[in-house]
Amino acid sequence: MVDKQRIIPLIVATALFMENMDSTVIATSLPAIAADIGTSPLTLKLAITSYLLSLAVFIPASGWTADRFGARMVFAIAVGVFMIGSVGCALSGSVTDFVFARILQGMGGAMMTPVGRLVLLRSVDKSALVNAMAWVTVPALIGPVIGPPLGGFITTYASWHWIFLINIPIGLLGIFMALRFIDPIKSETQEKFDLYGMMLAGLGLAGIAFGLSVAGLNLLPWSTVAALVLGGAISMTLYVLHARRTGSPVLDFSLLKLPTLRAAVFGGFMFRLGIGALPFLLPLLMQIGFGLSPFHSGLVTFASSLGAMGMKTLAARLIRTFGFRNLMTVNAIVSAFFLGVCALFTVTTPLLIIMVILVVGGFFRSLEFTAINTVAYADVESPQMSRATTLVSVNQQLAVSAGVAVGAACVETTMWFSHVDELNATVFAPAFIVVALTSAASSWFFWQMPSDAGHEISGRKAVEIASRKGAGKGAAKAAVKTATEDTQDVRDQRLG
Repeated sequence: MVDKQRIIPLIVATALFMENMDSTVIATSLPAIAADIGTSPLTLKLAITSYLLSLAVFIPASGWTADRFGARMVFAIAVGVFMIGSVGCALSGSVTDFVFARILQGMGGAMMTPVGRLVLLRSVDKSALVNAMAWVTVPALIGPVIGPPLGGFITTYASWHWIFLINIPIGLLGIFMALRFIDPIKSETQEKFDLYGMMLAGLGLAGIAFGLSVAGLNLLPWSTVAALVLGGAISMTLYVLHARRTGSPVLDFSLLKLPTLRAAVFGGFMFRLGIGALPFLLPLLMQIGFGLSPFHSGLVTFASSLGAMGMKTLAARLIRTFGFRNLMTVNAIVSAFFLGVCALFTVTTPLLIIMVILVVGGFFRSLEFTAINTVAYADVESPQMSRATTLVSVNQQLAVSAGVAVGAACVETTMWFSHVDELNATVFAPAFIVVALTSAASSWFFWQMPSDAGHEISGRKAVEIASRKGAGKGAAKAAVKTATEDTQDVRDQRLG
């Protein structure tokens, strides 16, 4: 049991790292890929947008699929589909081949993220969930940061094909480990698939996510982007009306009645929107504003992932000490502060200082992500867990897309007010301030949670009970151990 609680988070984290890295590593290599298959880099941007579209369309079906066929099997198949899409990308000889391969990758990725979390929630005891989520959070932060420099390195010194082929050994290992160590837990109830709701939600999410993703890339006219977002919003409105009349919606908004999940969705959206703009704004500032090469820029921005790695050993202790509500409220403001400090970076700012700020900021951002991802499921019952993971994954996808759109819009607005035609270092400061304030605003949602939110997950409840009885550290540890044994007994009963 102890071994599985360490191995399963690593299995899920490896798959998510593969997805997060792959989705960003391609950006650096687009010119080389375009030249090799005989097209323009601008046309090949379709490869990025088609992947996002595929994610948005298929994520809503992930929860039902996991309940119907088993989370372990669906997770393993999703990794396999992602691998097949990766091979297809490496063998592509035309834009059409490449786009279809990316769509296939998106189908696998749409299942890997929410189902991977579902595997984690159904396999790891609640008392160990904070540590497990800390491991899973790290690849989500490292992937977007390490992707661009890794893509540049592989493209420069090897071949762009290896960007996708390196997924094969990682994926095969992930499938083997998943089938070996993850228990085949299935949902006790089988619900009818909401096909009509799936179509409405898929079209709505695709329109909104795709529109926001291309808003700042100058791929489409603003009128077309606005039409996509508006069409997606209308489709989502129709879905909400439909969801009220069905007993098994693909996106269950009734779960937002839970205060912890509501705070994680709304507060998490605001926080991710601001932080999601960082991987977009910072490389542009480093490369265009400061004149660094893509590789050296990537080495600088990689510093934030070092802070994320340092967080995973302290997250559980900090959350247990301060509680979810207090920590998330304060830490959201602290994380936003370090994001806003990026507005002060100039050409004369020593790179060492920039890296130190990114390392410290990366620690607090990763801590906040771990807390958000964990407290979201604090009050969710086991039969509703698959719906909750689907809802959270959709929210995250929209937040990241919105973050890039807001960051790009701020930069373009600053250029318009400054009467500047080309990007330079001075036009990025307002964007960093806007996204930092947006992230800081999330603290209001976190403060609305009950004061004892997530205490059973963090272990704080057991410690408080022992403290009120006047017990020492030994009794507190014994209380936490008892709570752990109780959750293990419940899980063993589910496994039969």
